[in-house]
Amino acid sequence: MKVILLAGGFGTRLSEYTGTIPKPMIEIGGKPMLWHIMNLYARYNHKNFYVALGYKGEVIKKYFSKISKGWNVNFIDTGQKTMTGGRVKRLQKFIGDETCMLTYGDGLANINLDSLLDFHKRHGKLVTVTAVRPPARFGAIQIKGDQVTSFKEKSHLEEGWINGGFFIIEPKFFSFIDGDDAYLEREPLEQAVSEGEFFAYKHNGFWQCMDTKRDKDNLEEIYLKGAPWERKPNASRGRRVPQAAQKPLRPAGHLTCKRGRAPPNPPVRPIPS
Repeated sequence: MKVILLAGGFGTRLSEYTGTIPKPMIEIGGKPMLWHIMNLYARYNHKNFYVALGYKGEVIKKYFSKISKGWNVNFIDTGQKTMTGGRVKRLQKFIGDETCMLTYGDGLANINLDSLLDFHKRHGKLVTVTAVRPPARFGAIQIKGDQVTSFKEKSHLEEGWINGGFFIIEPKFFSFIDGDDAYLEREPLEQAVSEGEFFAYKHNGFWQCMDTKRDKDNLEEIYLKGAPWERKPNASRGRRVPQAAQKPLRPAGHLTCKRGRAPPNPPVRPIPS
């Protein structure tokens, strides 16, 4: 299956690195983030990549043109100022009338892609997004009066799901995107929600994006301990939602577009009904 990789943003929150390289080329464990993402897909035999280039795209092109892993890597210049939806739209002619996978070039997970694809096929709608619970930055305590009744070290937030990337889309979804100025996380996905064509695959395993230096350093530490995204989970551990629990995304607040692809105001907002 063809895989779209969004790799054209400026990565301004990682300016320590992105003055000379694009964000997806920041290394984790000696390899670019984008390499790790491709390697994840390749383990599930999805090796046909379409990389949407933008800022410093020539750096990505130069690096991956030397990779010989049996990957078919296609580079498409989608413009430096094109928004996420616009980049996807520009790749429509390369995808054709096929179901395809899509993700951002800055997030890693130990997601079972076989289970994700099976889930998408079973609900039969236009879009599937991988919903994840964001890692908590702080420990949590519960207090009754002045007495601590619960203490939990930081792990994952217990409420709310966010956009973890790792989408699957049907060809008709391209028609929901108007042009270069379209943000994938706004009108196109909002329309999919309103038409009942947007389903969430709940992934409770490892997931981490790289939006800040703190995130980058955290991923380096995780890599040194044994990168979970490099281990293919058992099929039985795929995070599928049972058939009876499959529901399209509807009310605001059920899934938050946490990924930093929307304009500054607001940086985080729910997908409304």
